[in-house]
Amino acid sequence: MSRSMKLAVWSVSGLLLVGALCAALFLSFDWNRSKPWLTARISEALGRPFAINGDLSLSWDHAPDAEAGWHGWVPWPHLLAHDITIGNPDWAKTGSSMAHIAQLTFSLNPLPLLQRRIIIPSLRFDAPDLTLERASDGRNNWSFVQDRTPSAWRLDLRQVVLNKGTVHLIDAVRHADVKVTIDTIEPVSADGYGINWHMSGRFNGESVSGNGKAGAVLSLQNQIKPYPIEASIHAGKTAIHVVGTLTKPSDLAALDMRLKLSGASMAQLYPLTGIVLPDTPPFSTEGHLVGILNRLGGNWTYDHFSGKVGSSDLAGTLEYQAKRPRPLLRGDMVSNLLQFRDLAPVVGADSKTSKARRDAPQTQPPNRILPTEAIKSDRWSSIDTDIKFSGRKIIRDKGLPVDNLTTNVHLHDGVLSLTPLNFGVAGGTLSANITLDGRDRTIKGETKIAARRLKLKQLFPDFRLMDASLGELNGDASLSATGNSVASLLASSNGEIKMLISQGTISKMLLEEIGLNLGSVVVRKVFGDRQVALNCMTGDFGVSNGLMKVKNFIVDTDQSILHLDGQVNLAQEQLDLKIDPYSKGLRLISLRSPLYVTGSFKNPEVHVDKGILALKAGSAIALAALAPIATALMPLANMGRSEDSGCAALLAQARTKPVAPAPGHTYRAKALHSK
Repeated sequence: MSRSMKLAVWSVSGLLLVGALCAALFLSFDWNRSKPWLTARISEALGRPFAINGDLSLSWDHAPDAEAGWHGWVPWPHLLAHDITIGNPDWAKTGSSMAHIAQLTFSLNPLPLLQRRIIIPSLRFDAPDLTLERASDGRNNWSFVQDRTPSAWRLDLRQVVLNKGTVHLIDAVRHADVKVTIDTIEPVSADGYGINWHMSGRFNGESVSGNGKAGAVLSLQNQIKPYPIEASIHAGKTAIHVVGTLTKPSDLAALDMRLKLSGASMAQLYPLTGIVLPDTPPFSTEGHLVGILNRLGGNWTYDHFSGKVGSSDLAGTLEYQAKRPRPLLRGDMVSNLLQFRDLAPVVGADSKTSKARRDAPQTQPPNRILPTEAIKSDRWSSIDTDIKFSGRKIIRDKGLPVDNLTTNVHLHDGVLSLTPLNFGVAGGTLSANITLDGRDRTIKGETKIAARRLKLKQLFPDFRLMDASLGELNGDASLSATGNSVASLLASSNGEIKMLISQGTISKMLLEEIGLNLGSVVVRKVFGDRQVALNCMTGDFGVSNGLMKVKNFIVDTDQSILHLDGQVNLAQEQLDLKIDPYSKGLRLISLRSPLYVTGSFKNPEVHVDKGILALKAGSAIALAALAPIATALMPLANMGRSEDSGCAALLAQARTKPVAPAPGHTYRAKALHSK
C-alpha cells in the first residue's frame, strides 16, 4: 500500500473514531451539567429568572418533515426537565415565582442556536401551577417583553400542550381572584377538545364559578388553525355560555363564538364587561360574538342577537370599540312585542329595589307614585354610547294609549340624552328631547316635549263620557331640574307647560255633570247625550321649584265656560285645583258651585263647596214658603253670561313656545317672557 493511501485510511479512520467518540460522549453525557448554560440563555431570552431544579435528560429525534435540504439530516435534541420554575418580575406581589412545572418536555432546533434563536416547536407542561398577575397600572407577568434592554437571544415558542394543573389569576384592574383547575381528556375528542377545566373565585365583588373545555394543543404561531373553547360561567345571578374558537391565542385575538347571556338585570353585566347598561327586568340573549383584542381592549360585535327582557322580545346588533378617551358602544335594537311595564325599571320605577323601598317603613313617604329610585350616573363617564331602539308593538294597559316607541340613546362624557324619544299616543305623537348631565354628584336635567294631534276620545279610553268626543290636543313643555331620581327631578323642576284644543266637540253630559246641573243631567239620562261644539281649550302652567301653578286654563264651548285655577305640588304629589263652571244658557235646576280637586296623585278627591250649596238650598226653602213653586226654583236657575272667553287671544298665547331656565335656576315668568 502506498504511503498516500495509508495516510488517507488513517485520516478516515481518525474521523470515524472522533465521530464515534463524540457520539458516545453525547449519549453518555450528563446533561445536568448543561443546565447552567441552558437556564442562563432561557432566562436572558425571557427577561425573567428560569431554573431547571430537577433532572435534565436528553434524547435525539429526527428533524420534522418541514425541514428541507440538509437541515433535515440534523437530529434534534428532545429534552425532559423536572421541577421547573419561572420567576416573576420585580413588581409582582404574588411572590418570586410565576410558574412551577412538575415536568417540562420539549424539542429544540439546534441550528438556530448559532444565531442566538431558541426555537421550540412544542412545549408540554405536566402538572403546571401558574400564577397570573396584573397590576392596577396594567402591567402583567405573562408578557415577557418588558421595559428592559433587548436580549441577544430570542425565544420562538410554537405551541403549548397542557396536562392537568392549576392557574391562579389575580387581576387588580378587574378586581379578580380566580382559580382554575385543569384536567386532561383522554383521548382527545374529534372536535379538538383535550382538557376540562373548573373555575371558582371572585370577580369585581361577585362570586364566580364555571366549567368548560378547551383544545388539547394551544398553537401560538398558527394564525389560521382555530383553538376550540367551550365555557359556562356564573357570576352572581348572571350566566354566560360560550362555544367557539380562538385564533392566534398568543394575542388572544380573533374570537368567533356563540354567546348566551342571562341574568337578573342588564345593569349587573357592568362588573363583567365594563359596559354601562340600564337596569332591566330578568333577561336572556343569544347571538354571534366576534372580536379582536388589542391593547385598549379590542373591537367586538354581538351580531344578530335575540332574546327576552322581562316579557318583551329583543333583537339587534351591538358593536363595542375600545378607544380613547372612552370606549364606544353603538348599534340598533328592536322589540317587536314590547311590554310597556318592562320599561319601568329603566327610569327607576317598579324595579325590585324601588318596590322594596316603597314597602319598607319610614323609607318611602305614603301615597307617592313618582319613581324615587336613584338614577345611577356614576358610571356614565366610563363609556360612550350611540344606540337606536324601536318598540314596534307595545302591549300595555287599556288606559295607556301608547302604540309605538323609538329613541336614540346617546351617552357622551357623562351626559345622557334621548334625542328624540318618540311615542305614538292616542292617535297622535309625543316627541321629547331629554338630556341628563351626570358629570356632577347631582344630575342636571333638561326636557322639551311636544304633543301633536292627540285624540280626546283615545286619550281617556276608560272615561265613558269621552267616547263620542272629537278634537285633538296639542301641547308643549319645557322643563329643567336637578336631582338623582324621577321624583327629585320633578320636585325641583322649573319651566312652562302649554296645551290647546282649537276646535272639536265634547260630551254635553260631561259639562252638565261638572256644572252640577241636576235637571239637565236627568234629561240627558232619559233622552241621551249629545255633543256640543268646543270653541277652544287652552292650558298654560308655570312651574317653579316643583310647584306647577295654573296661569290660564279655560274650556270654552257654545254651552258653557270652565275656568281652572290652583296649583299642583310635584314635590309633595298634592293637588289643589278649583274648577269654576259658567253656563251660557238657562238651567232650570242648577246647583252650580266650584269643584275642588284635592288630595294626592295616588288618591285624588273631587268635591263641591258645601257652603254655596247650603246657601242656595236655604234660599229655595225660604222662597217656597212665600211663593209658588216657580219662585222657589229661581235661586237654582242660572241665566248664564253673555261674554265669551276670548278664544283667539288665548289660543295665540298658548301657541307660544314654553321656556325653561338652566338647570338649578328658578323659573320666573315675567323675566323669561321679557326675553
